[in-house]
Order: sequence, then C-alpha cells, then structure tokens
Amino acid sequence: MRRILLATLALAVLVSGSACAHDDLTGLRIMVPNAPGSGYDITARTAANAIEDAGLAKGVEVFNLPGAGGSVGLRRLAYEKGNGRLMMLMGLGLVGAQYTNAAGATLGDTTPIARLIEEPEVVVVRRDSPYRSLNDLVTAWRSAPDTVTVGGGSSPGGPDHLAPMLIAKAIGIAPKAVAYVRFDGGGELLAAILGQRVSFGVSGVGEIADQLHSGQLRALAVTSGEPVRSLSAPTLRDAGVDVVFTNWRGVLAPPDLTTEDRAALRSAMDRLHDSDPWRRALETNGWTDAYLAGDDFDQFMRAENLRVASVLSELGLT
Repeated sequence: MRRILLATLALAVLVSGSACAHDDLTGLRIMVPNAPGSGYDITARTAANAIEDAGLAKGVEVFNLPGAGGSVGLRRLAYEKGNGRLMMLMGLGLVGAQYTNAAGATLGDTTPIARLIEEPEVVVVRRDSPYRSLNDLVTAWRSAPDTVTVGGGSSPGGPDHLAPMLIAKAIGIAPKAVAYVRFDGGGELLAAILGQRVSFGVSGVGEIADQLHSGQLRALAVTSGEPVRSLSAPTLRDAGVDVVFTNWRGVLAPPDLTTEDRAALRSAMDRLHDSDPWRRALETNGWTDAYLAGDDFDQFMRAENLRVASVLSELGLT
C-alpha cells in the first residue's frame, strides 16, 4: 500500500511539474517589430509553432508592430515594464537601428533572453537580369554606383544595409555613394526586386528561399564563409570579394522582470532549443543553430552594441 501511495504521489508531482512548465508560458505573446514576411516575422512564427508542437505552451500569439526599422517595437517593449508574458524577436538590424533612428529607447532598456540563430545574406537579382554573375554586377556597380540601386529590407544599420555597404567598400565604392533603397521587411523588398524597382537586392536566405528555389530570383553570392548547401551560389570570397558577413536573431523581454519571470522565459527558450520541432525548423529554413542564453547572451549584446557602432562609424554612416 505504501508503495502504491508513493507511486501515486510521484505521478502527481510529475503531472503538476508538467502543468507548471505549461503554465509558465500561458498567455505568451511574441512581438515582431516589422512587417509580415520579414526575417523577424518568419523566425517568430516558426518559433511559436515549435513551442506549441513541443508542448511548451498553447495559443502563443505573434503580432506585428512595424515602424522605424524596429524602433517602434523597441519603445513598446521598454514601456511594458515587468510583463513576463511578452518577448520580442530581434537581431542585428535592431542593434543598428538604435544608432540610425530616433528610437526613444535602447537595447539596454530591455532584458536579453537568448540568441537563437544565424543566417547569411544573399545577393539576388531577377531571373532575367543582365547580371549573370557577381562579377557582372560588380563591373556595372563600379561604373555607375548612383544608378545601380540595391534594395534591402533593413533600415540603415541593419543587415540588409550593412552587407552591401561592406561589399561596396571591398570593391572600391564609397559607402556614402551607394544608392540604397530601404523597404520595410522582406515582403516589400521581394516585390521591389520582382517589380524591377531596384537593380539587385540583399536579403536573408530564409526570406526569399521560395523564390530562389522556384527560379523567380537568382542568387549571385552568399555572404557566409561557407557555401549554403541549398543554393548554387558562391560565397563572396570565392567570387573575389573579401567579405564575410552573418546576420543573427534572438529574443528580448521587457525591463524590470521578476527573477521568476526572467528564469521562466530563459528556461522556455532552453527547452525550445532542445526540442525536436525546433531542430526540424532549423533544417527546413537553412538556419545555423547559434543558441546563446543567460549571462553569455548579455555579454554578447553589450559587445555587439559596440561592434555595430564602430562599423557604422568606420563606414561613415553615423
């Protein structure tokens, strides 16, 4: 009888623990600080689905609050002091936006939770573009940097902006001479490339993977140090341009969280990272697992703030 009672109590503890883990994320909302179809949006919705598929929470809500390169969302996050049921998807783009937009808030006003992924940028053109290779594009761009326009889904300081600026500098074009056209996320950028409103585009691989695989767009090069298996495109270095550049994405929470809420959100991201649904999502989207949490992510964020400020200054963009 005693054994039966102990077994029953143990089962009750397990069920209770499972319910508590589930309840830790009850009412969780994930804010996307730019438009639907953007890299942030795709990552947030993928993460929300994986959280639910892994049984970590039910009914996770993803909502968009675009504006000013993510600065509107950053202000909202800073305003939500103590809200332990809100996270915001962010990344390198938002680090740069602090310096190029009047954000009204900084990343120092938030609670870092975790870095999730890394993803290279890709240089793309329409399938009928006269630029058949990166060398074709570089030749034309050098001769007329004011008319060969580049589109990106980032505000100044974001990955779609920094990548072409670094490429321009490497091939002898002054970054200030680059005719960069900014769009609010990957959805608007895609329409602009297909509509011939820009000469070429720079975007995260995941944002335009479908159009690359269908043949609507053609990849001229990827910015990573190694080729992307799913794309028949060289790296910038293999194509003769000495640039390696990688974007990253992660999640933040509002400031002034309780110790319990901060621990719950970080634990949830730990469990997401270790789950099968998330591992499948990484493979499907061609993302590199770049998980970093806790104090390590705090330190990374501080270092990234300094690095991006230095790069923008070096390029003469601030």
